[in-house]
Amino acid sequence: MQVLCKSTNGSAEIQCCVCGQGFNVFWERLSRPDRNEALREIHGSLRAQHHKLAGPQAHPSTGFLVPEWDGRVAFPCSTILGHAPTWAF
Repeated sequence: MQVLCKSTNGSAEIQCCVCGQGFNVFWERLSRPDRNEALREIHGSLRAQHHKLAGPQAHPSTGFLVPEWDGRVAFPCSTILGHAPTWAF
């Protein structure tokens, strides 16, 4: 399952523990254990993005997928079905 993470300067669902940048996440409905595991993966990805830069500029400005995707662009089913706003792409 992939999660789309989009940086925000407003109200955020999660924050990077390194730089404090806030993110909103777009995902399919998950059970509580699956959601907790996805949050661990997201936080790990946010930390990993700081290998070269310390501030918020370490994160992609257009959003990113967790886990990362090497092939065609893929979005969670909820995004495809119209549950995410168009600005989230």
